[in-house]
Amino acid sequence: MSKFWSKVVHGLTPYIPGEQPKIHSLVKLNTNENPYGPSPKVIAAIKQFADDTLKLYPDPNSEALKKSIADYFKVKANNVFVGNGSDEVLAMAFQALLKHNAPILFPDITYSFYPVYCKLYDIDFKVIPVNSSFEIALNDYLIPNGGIVFPNPNAPTGIPLTSNQIETFLKKNNDSVVIVDEAYVDFGTESVIHLTEKYNNLLVTHSFSKSRSLAGLRLGYAIGHRDLIEALMRVKDSFNSYPIDRLGLIAGIESFKDDSYFKNTCQKVIHTKINFVEKLTGLNFSVLPSGANFVFAKHAAVEGKIIVSKLRDQGIVVRRFDNPIRISSYVRFTIGSDEEMDSLFKALKLILSA
Repeated sequence: MSKFWSKVVHGLTPYIPGEQPKIHSLVKLNTNENPYGPSPKVIAAIKQFADDTLKLYPDPNSEALKKSIADYFKVKANNVFVGNGSDEVLAMAFQALLKHNAPILFPDITYSFYPVYCKLYDIDFKVIPVNSSFEIALNDYLIPNGGIVFPNPNAPTGIPLTSNQIETFLKKNNDSVVIVDEAYVDFGTESVIHLTEKYNNLLVTHSFSKSRSLAGLRLGYAIGHRDLIEALMRVKDSFNSYPIDRLGLIAGIESFKDDSYFKNTCQKVIHTKINFVEKLTGLNFSVLPSGANFVFAKHAAVEGKIIVSKLRDQGIVVRRFDNPIRISSYVRFTIGSDEEMDSLFKALKLILSA
C-alpha cells in the first residue's frame, strides 16, 4: 500500500488467474486451455509474417479479421468488435454498455472477473443465486436492472442454457443490454450469435483462447447490433487504438480459414469429455452437466481440497474454488488429451483407494 495509489486502487480485489506452473513436467489441467495446438496453417502464417513489417503499427480497426469473423457467422463487419482477448472485450463492454443508474445482474457462481470489472469501473451490481442444481434461472433476472451478463456455458460449473431459453428471456428483457459470454460454447453448447440480428440489446462475446487454441496470442471478439459495436469502438479508441498486433491478426484470420481443423479438435475434446465423465461417475463422483471443455465434479467422500493437493503430489494440476462455499468441495477438471486424462484417472484411482 502506498500514499501514491489512486483512491480506486485501495478498493480493488484483483482477479486471480489460474496457476501457470513453472515446472513443465506437470500435467496442466487447471486453466481450460486446448490440449491440441493451433491449426498448422496458423503456425505457418505466423512464421511467414514474422518479418520486417513488425516495425509498422497494425491496422487499428482490424478490418481483415473482422471480415473473416463476419463472413463465418454471416453477419456484417460493423456487427463485429475485436480485442486483446475476450477479457478485454468484456472490459470494454462493461465500460461502454453497463454503466447506468441501476445495478447490473450476474450469477453468484460465475466468472469471477465480473465483480472485478464492477469495482474497477464503479458499477453497481447484484448477484442472482443459481438454483439448487447450480443452473442459471433466467426468470430470476426479470427485475429492474442496468444490464445483464452471464457465461453460456456458465463457469466454473459448465452448465449450459439452450438458445430457446435465452431467446425466451430476451423477449421479456428488452430494455437493457444482455451480454452472453460464450468463451466455451464450441465444446457442446448452442451459440446465440444468430439472435443478435433479431435482438438489438444482445451482445455475444467469444474467445480464440479455448476452441481455437490461441490463448498465447490474446484474441477475442464480440458480435452484436452496430450501435452496441460503435459504443465498444468509442471506448477502445479512448484507451488503446492498437489492441491486436500484426501476428495476432494473421493468426485469427487463418484460424477461421481452417474450419475442418477447428471442428475436428473440438469434437475430440467433446469425445474425451464424455469418456472421462463416465469414468468419474464410476469413481463415485457427482458431475454437473457440461457444455464446456471442463467438468465440475464432487466426490461423495473426499473433499475437493484434498483431491487437488494429492493430485499435485502426483504431478497433475487441477483447480478448486473456495468461494462461494457451496462449490468449495468441487474440483474443476480441464479436458486434456486422452493421454493426459488417462494419467488423471489413474492418479484419482490411486488417491481414492488409499
